[in-house]
Amino acid sequence: MKRLCQNLPRRPVSRYSLTFILTVLSCSCPALGKKKLYIGALFPMSGGWPGGQACLPAAQMALDLVNNRTDILPDYELELIHYDSMCDPGEATKLLYDLLYTEPIKIVLMPGCSSVSTLVAEAAPRYWNLSYGSSSPALSNRQRFPTFFRTHPSATLHNPTRVQLFQKWKWTKIATIQQTTEVFTSTLDDLEERVKEAGIEISVRQSFLTDPAVAVKNLKRQDARIIVGLFYETEARKVFCEVYKEKLYGKKYVWFLIGWYADNWFKIKDPSINCTVEQMTEAVEGHVTTEIVMLNPETVRGASNLTSQEFLAQLMSKLGGKNPEETGGFQEAPLAYDAVWALALALNKTVGPLRAKGHRLEDFNYNNRDITAEIYRAMNTSSFEGVSGHVVFDAQGSRMAWTLIEQLQGGSYKKIGYYDSTKGNLSWYGNDKWIGSGPPADQTVVIEEFRYLSQKLFVSVSVFAGLGILLGIVCLTFNIYNSNVRYIQNSQPYLNNMTAVGCMMSLAAVFPLGIDGLHVHRKQFPIICQFRLWLLGLGFSLAYGSMFTKIWWVHTVFTKKDEKKDKKKHLEPWKLYATVGVLLAFSFLGDLDVLIQPLLEHCNSEKMNTWLGVVYGYKGLLLLLGIFLAYETKSISTEKINDHRAVGMAIYNVAVLCMITAPVTMILSSQQDASFAFASLAIVFSVYITLVVLFVPKMRRLITRGEWQSDAQETMKTGSSTNNNDEEKSRQLERENKELQKIIQEKEERVSELRNQLSERQALRSRRRASTITNQNHSPPPFSITQSDPRSLAPPPGYPAPASDPHPVPQSFANSSSLYQSDSKISRNKCHTSRLQLLYK
Repeated sequence: MKRLCQNLPRRPVSRYSLTFILTVLSCSCPALGKKKLYIGALFPMSGGWPGGQACLPAAQMALDLVNNRTDILPDYELELIHYDSMCDPGEATKLLYDLLYTEPIKIVLMPGCSSVSTLVAEAAPRYWNLSYGSSSPALSNRQRFPTFFRTHPSATLHNPTRVQLFQKWKWTKIATIQQTTEVFTSTLDDLEERVKEAGIEISVRQSFLTDPAVAVKNLKRQDARIIVGLFYETEARKVFCEVYKEKLYGKKYVWFLIGWYADNWFKIKDPSINCTVEQMTEAVEGHVTTEIVMLNPETVRGASNLTSQEFLAQLMSKLGGKNPEETGGFQEAPLAYDAVWALALALNKTVGPLRAKGHRLEDFNYNNRDITAEIYRAMNTSSFEGVSGHVVFDAQGSRMAWTLIEQLQGGSYKKIGYYDSTKGNLSWYGNDKWIGSGPPADQTVVIEEFRYLSQKLFVSVSVFAGLGILLGIVCLTFNIYNSNVRYIQNSQPYLNNMTAVGCMMSLAAVFPLGIDGLHVHRKQFPIICQFRLWLLGLGFSLAYGSMFTKIWWVHTVFTKKDEKKDKKKHLEPWKLYATVGVLLAFSFLGDLDVLIQPLLEHCNSEKMNTWLGVVYGYKGLLLLLGIFLAYETKSISTEKINDHRAVGMAIYNVAVLCMITAPVTMILSSQQDASFAFASLAIVFSVYITLVVLFVPKMRRLITRGEWQSDAQETMKTGSSTNNNDEEKSRQLERENKELQKIIQEKEERVSELRNQLSERQALRSRRRASTITNQNHSPPPFSITQSDPRSLAPPPGYPAPASDPHPVPQSFANSSSLYQSDSKISRNKCHTSRLQLLYK
């Protein structure tokens, strides 16, 4: 039409022709009437947020009023070209192409729904974008979206209000569940920063894409109480259906939701859930919503000359009697209405400056930077009263507004306060209502109460420990008094004394082990911890170390070769004591920095795990090695340490009890009675068994046999030491036994050789006799033969006698029995009776 006006013929025309041309131009040429400015809009009529159902009629109402005003854009007319985006970025991409590359040129784009607005603003950064229903915090990024404005405030504007409510109700721990879309993710990131500054912890953070079942179960499992939910309306119904199933509602829980859902969103029938309306109503009762104030609560006539109530009346008429609760975007409709007015007022403000520069609004195209810059300045400085309240934009192009706080009470929303985040003012009505007596706690309430050891258990175990100490004193006294008795001397009494002292120290550790805050002040408890540690550690090192030293020496001596045993036969006591000293020295290493827990008192330190690893590793290996040595020496007999078998039994007992007690007491550390009972009884039983096994047999033997008298007298007479005992005789007998066995083997070989010679001689005699008989038939009778001594042919002892032979035997074979004495160093007649037993054993 512009080209038509520019190419009008410039020649004289008749009166009728002129009249016709003027009539056509008055209808079709913008120069002669209002020029149109086009707005490209995307209204979601369905989808996750069907806000276009109410926002589109509201925008059309604003266009009608603007076009009828003579003081706003008097030379222009605004026309809306709109499509249904279905709140789907994919669908919006196709529609955006049609808007940009199809005539006429659109002076501004008006998308709705955050996901669609993000796509449009990023795909067309050179085009003006003015949104009426986008709350994503990501849209506040001026680097990504340099020409984006919105009358719907950012979703982050809810977060200061939420933090204010958390502090009001004294909550320090919250949980969140969100739908995985950019708008909610960025909102939650902002909330996390704000609650961290306020000293509030997000203990649980769950997300879901389409099915919230697992996320809701995790909230229940992790004891979430104060829960912030960020999701669209359709997903909200899925969430609260699962909330009902998991019983994550009631007086213990508070849910915070977004307030731009329809008022009856939980009553709408949804085929994607299997919960009834009654169940949904029960699950959502008492939740709190925060919503940007979208309808001016005051009766003020703004730029459109309408109050908020008058606007609602006209909108209801425009909707044709539809139920507002079932109409998507009804709450955001004032924002769409004010968005059109913000655009009209900004364009009206640019007319004068553009005319001064020689430009007009109708000259706008997508590459004209002068007109673009002028429109940006006008939008950035917008400030007017609208039906949604005072309209003003911040530096990021987002709307600044109050926040409305509502609570669902009895199935309907009630206003309980407003919050002005710009000034930090909370206007509170005080009509909040709770299922319980008040706001619930943000976590399970923990009542601080000290737990002390059962005194009956402590006294009972202490009695047993005291009796064990008395038994240890008796054993120690007995061992010292009879230290000159040979049988006691052969058991290394000094090591047994160490064992008794160590057992008594271990039993003494039972007393501080049962002392807690009931008996001493908390400041003195670290001393008790150190005392029980030293008593038990030193007692174990003395008792077990002395027994381990005995077993070690027996194994070392009796597993050596024969030639080395003789070198070790003289036991040097100082080596035994040195070994015990080395084991005892390990107990003095290390210092525990003890810290006290305020409720259940127990010993702890900064490097507890390190020290436990070192101590358990060192003593655990010692226990295992002791078991091995006791097993290896169980069949050895020695008079140097005549009680090593009893020591082995004691080591088995101590090792088994220690290996069971250590891990069990760590597991039962939170149960003071069970931990004390298990540890103390293990100490008592191991000490009792050790004392009984080591000392009671000695007492019984000395009492029943009276050996303390005879052995003492023999010791006084002979002055012999422990080295002159039966062990040397036993060793001597073993050597003689081996020598006799060698002699017997040599004699048996000699006897076998003589037998062979005797058999050959007898065969020779038989042949001669046969020839003699033959000759007798031809010669006179033979001479008589002198009979030899029959004893000369007697066999060696133990061998059968040979057949009788009438013929004499040569002298060299006559005394064969004398061979048993010819080469022998020790004759049989000189052997001791005990040696004969070894010989024929």
